[in-house]
Amino acid sequence: MNFRVVKTWSNQVRTRVGTLTLPGLANSVETPCLLLSTRKGLPHFLSPDLLSGLPTPDSNLLAVSPLHFVEAIPTETISKIGGLHQMLGLQECGFAAVPRDSIVALPDSTSTNKKGASFETPFGRLLISPAEYMKMIDSLKPNWWVSLADEVPIGVSEKRHKTSVDRTLRWLDECITLSKTDGAAFGAIVGGRFVEECKRCAAEVAKRNVSGYWIGGFGLGENVDDRLHLLDTICGFLPEEKPRQLSGLGSPEEVLQGVAAGIDYFDGTYVYHLTLEGQALTFPVSSTHGNGKEHISNNHLGDFGGDLTKINLRAMVYRKDVSPIVDECSCYTCRNHTRAYLHHLLNVHEMLAQILLEIHNTHHYLAFFRAIRELIKKGTFKDFHQKLAGSMDQNLAPALVDAVGVL
Repeated sequence: MNFRVVKTWSNQVRTRVGTLTLPGLANSVETPCLLLSTRKGLPHFLSPDLLSGLPTPDSNLLAVSPLHFVEAIPTETISKIGGLHQMLGLQECGFAAVPRDSIVALPDSTSTNKKGASFETPFGRLLISPAEYMKMIDSLKPNWWVSLADEVPIGVSEKRHKTSVDRTLRWLDECITLSKTDGAAFGAIVGGRFVEECKRCAAEVAKRNVSGYWIGGFGLGENVDDRLHLLDTICGFLPEEKPRQLSGLGSPEEVLQGVAAGIDYFDGTYVYHLTLEGQALTFPVSSTHGNGKEHISNNHLGDFGGDLTKINLRAMVYRKDVSPIVDECSCYTCRNHTRAYLHHLLNVHEMLAQILLEIHNTHHYLAFFRAIRELIKKGTFKDFHQKLAGSMDQNLAPALVDAVGVL
């Protein structure tokens, strides 16, 4: 794994663009970037042939939870096959192994103890020790893996957060010692709302021999107003030359906060949840498309279960709408199908609805990340982010649409 920072906004701001090079990837991936959420290594509604139709190399980074395989193929069998890349036939993709995924592997702090981290899963509550976890990692052979962490909700006591940091640091040392894989190690950082604990954990992890950093504990009830300060504080203790990954946050406003703090990789389930709900992303990702038209031009939203960032295609208003989800979007769904057809598929519960929606939503969100990188390169990300900051507490959408001229 080779990560390099190629552009920072300024010496005072941590926002940056980097490049990630992995064995097997034909081209480097620019950061900040999205790691696609998966179930057992594949996006939830996309087969490998559909995955290859998404923009590359942006769509070649996948986040996977080793816990997905607890009740599936035995780890010894996966190891004999050659790991995830060989088993799934995705040698050209990069896999990041993360313990939790916010869908089927949720941290359960009440049952976590000194022996290991506890997770709520479809097969019951699991207590995973560092040794068991690293056995999974060694069999999956991901490109990089995140150490086991004791993640706790934001509202627990400072004493519990201190215990969380102590366990996470101890488990990191155990994971590094037990590792037999060539994959890069990312040290987990926790601490919750207590700034001093965040500082202590970040400073200690930075001393370890790791290739990058994973920031956990977010998306578990933290105050939105405190999030940027906590992220900025943590990133301030981390070396500039190593990548930072963030879990638990994925909406547009959360991504912008993470980018502003200096986060490079985002693994979250935002696109999955939108797709499952029948929502389609429609917010602008560029101001023009060669003919002077805005990327978003056919939205009549707000009263139909959507807002200015997305639309709810289950709403009856789209029953006779023969326009694509987004005018001039180049994804397969928008080039071949209409809102009326997707409305029909959703209301008769056809699985094809989720397939077509995930294609569009993933394509659109990858374009959002590309737009962010262009803003950073041009030196206009701060202006864009400030335009949004005033309205984040209410709704990102109006400010995002108003700021489209900056993109």
